[in-house]
Amino acid sequence: MKSLVLPFLFIITLVSCKQQAAPKNEAPNAVEIVNKAIEVSGGDRIKTSTIHFQFRDKKYKAVRDGGAFSLERSFLDSIGNIRDVLSNSGFERYVNGESIQVADSIARLYGNAVNSVHYFSILPMGLNDAAVYKTYLDTVSIKDTPYYKVKVTFSEENGGDDFDDVFVYWFTTEDYKLDYLAYQFHVNGGGVRFREAYNERYINGIRFVDYHNYKPKNKDVNIETIDALFKEDKLQLLSKIELENVRVD
Repeated sequence: MKSLVLPFLFIITLVSCKQQAAPKNEAPNAVEIVNKAIEVSGGDRIKTSTIHFQFRDKKYKAVRDGGAFSLERSFLDSIGNIRDVLSNSGFERYVNGESIQVADSIARLYGNAVNSVHYFSILPMGLNDAAVYKTYLDTVSIKDTPYYKVKVTFSEENGGDDFDDVFVYWFTTEDYKLDYLAYQFHVNGGGVRFREAYNERYINGIRFVDYHNYKPKNKDVNIETIDALFKEDKLQLLSKIELENVRVD
């Protein structure tokens, strides 16, 4: 799965794309849609926050202060208490409180895993990073609710290890909340996933959701039309993505 937008630069100050607002009577502008979605989901509150949560058997902590960030996960395994930290300085692993050396390839792997969970936890924050290209696709209806459908791709330069991954996001036309997303990845044989948000809650002004995580029967489906398969009940529920014990300081 994608390391998801600049593994070591993820929370750096958001940079606006060069796209300009579309004149009236033209298609909605993807940049404006994402800007409003970020605002309704917490916006600047996220950029200066400390967020704690648990995901499956690991605990996560994210400290953000403008361009400075520290993303952590901690868990217990056979060698003791593990704490992985991804920050502006790079990746560090601690075992029982002591920093240990890890090979660059392993550090990249662990760092991407840490970043991925934190990235999904605060979407759509992150979709205005410099390496992100956004394209409005269509306005569609899912479960009688209209959505703006936006495609996201990444530049090879500063686009992370998996810059060739593709994402599609569905934002409500009424309040710009992110309710669905899909992504196409190429690692481990590749595939496509579709996520449906549920259990929306606001904690100290920041929106959090959980997801039903689906996959199609055929991994070669067109990601831009996967919502049609969802509406026809042709996707298989693979897992649930649930954030527990969320706290915002």
